[in-house]
Amino acid sequence: MALTRRAFVRTLGAGGASLMSGALIVARGHEAFAAGRGLAPAAAGERLIRLDSNENPRGPGQAVLDAVRAGFDDASRYPHRFGRALPEEIARVHGIDPSHVLVGIGSGEILKIAVMAFVSPTKSLVTALPTFESPTRTAQAMKYPVHEVPVDGKLQLDLATMADKARDAGLVFFCNPNNPTGTVYGASQANDFIGKVLKASPDAIVLVDEAYHEYVHDPGYRTAVPLAMENPRVVVSRTFSKVFGMAGLRIGYAIGHPETLAKMAFWKLDQGLNMLGMHAARAAVGATGHIEREVALNHEAREFTRRAFADMGYPLPESHANFVMVDIKRDVVEFGKACRDHGIAVGRAFPPLVTYARVSMGTMDEMRQAVDVFGKVLGVRAATAAAR
Repeated sequence: MALTRRAFVRTLGAGGASLMSGALIVARGHEAFAAGRGLAPAAAGERLIRLDSNENPRGPGQAVLDAVRAGFDDASRYPHRFGRALPEEIARVHGIDPSHVLVGIGSGEILKIAVMAFVSPTKSLVTALPTFESPTRTAQAMKYPVHEVPVDGKLQLDLATMADKARDAGLVFFCNPNNPTGTVYGASQANDFIGKVLKASPDAIVLVDEAYHEYVHDPGYRTAVPLAMENPRVVVSRTFSKVFGMAGLRIGYAIGHPETLAKMAFWKLDQGLNMLGMHAARAAVGATGHIEREVALNHEAREFTRRAFADMGYPLPESHANFVMVDIKRDVVEFGKACRDHGIAVGRAFPPLVTYARVSMGTMDEMRQAVDVFGKVLGVRAATAAAR
């Protein structure tokens, strides 16, 4: 008997929600493989706790799963038929006009097309080292000049040097909070940095990557969206891959002035967005209850993990994301291989921080198992019984 759309959707409704909120939507472990620098995805039959790609282990909320199932009604249609529904909903949540929103295939596409629009053989990319590598990889592939400014001893971005390097820049990439270090800059420092860049280079665009915005607990932090609304040379990128738990659906967006976004949109993949992802994002973007729950659960797991590493003698800087970065005082690649042998996948190496391990937050049960493995691999035992 042929499998009709309704039969397929009924199947998902009966027992497929866990599938849709698992590998297909959360896409756990994808980042390390896609970067070409880490371990391959789990082989068939291999059971791994994936703490390597900063995904949300719980996936999206029920409203998103319901929206995906309902979205199958539109699965046969090209995504442009969805019209402006998703940009309009994003704009409503931010209190802005939809003309200031550009939706992309994850924030990864937003970062890539920003490089293609604003970097050139005579206009460099300025970025941190380490930070999210997509802009750097794109610029290098196009043989454009790149200035990578190392983070300091506290894993903070060296904003003064980045501003100085921006004199010939076409694009300055400012990941705040920064991936993979988890460090963040408050509004005063961020605004001062952006102001210096705009003054130093009359042509530079500042792209503020706020992929981990919802997780920040620094009281001095503020989104850069108001700056992007005021100044056509500032763009903010956001993603549905982190707190919303939709890494596998590939939806992100940029906020900026229409004329700036138009230069980026020229480079977008035509009809690249998928209909189910857009339905899901529209349901997710204003789900404040889901965001609050996920932030609280992430905070609990992150503090448990931070204390565990400290108990083992590996104190780590405060993180404002859904991961921690810890100096384990040994080669992180070998550490990662040893952890994988015990069923735990951790982040790849991030040169030049070759002794630092980035550990994404899983569920509390996953983190308890992971902490035990970390203790075995490091040859120490964490005094975390009271926290369990």
